[in-house]
Amino acid sequence: MVGPFPLSKLGMLIIRQISRPIANSMKERAKKSYFFRTYVCMPPAQLYHWCEVRTRMWIMGMERSGAVPKLNETMAIELGGNMIGEGIVFGIAATILVYEYNRSAAKEEAREADQQQRLLELDSRLDDLRFTVEEQDAKIRELRRLLAVPAGPGWTEPGRRPPS
Repeated sequence: MVGPFPLSKLGMLIIRQISRPIANSMKERAKKSYFFRTYVCMPPAQLYHWCEVRTRMWIMGMERSGAVPKLNETMAIELGGNMIGEGIVFGIAATILVYEYNRSAAKEEAREADQQQRLLELDSRLDDLRFTVEEQDAKIRELRRLLAVPAGPGWTEPGRRPPS
């Protein structure tokens, strides 16, 4: 089984490798830009840090042991850049996944529509053949009646029993 699993892992590895430079450029931008550092990078990092520390304290049973100290600016920028980079990786992967799902669903829908069309065509042809057989049967009966030719061996008209 060498199918899609290794290819999906390879695709995710490629996406991660592409996103790393994006995350690094965001970290550099955060170091240089006050707005980016203050409003884009640091708040999610501080929130993540607060949630992580609170969760660890809750797990260890130290629920009310005081305020959570904030990360220093360097660590917050680093963590925020990593979070944004991982968010980009997740966003790209989710977008690709949704695109592939929609593409395969559309492909399956087209295949179903094509199969339905073929079935309708076959039904139509079958109805045409039935009509043609009935028409020819009526013509054969009319010709036999006009010619007054007795039926051949084993032949019976509809509704008649063969001679015993």
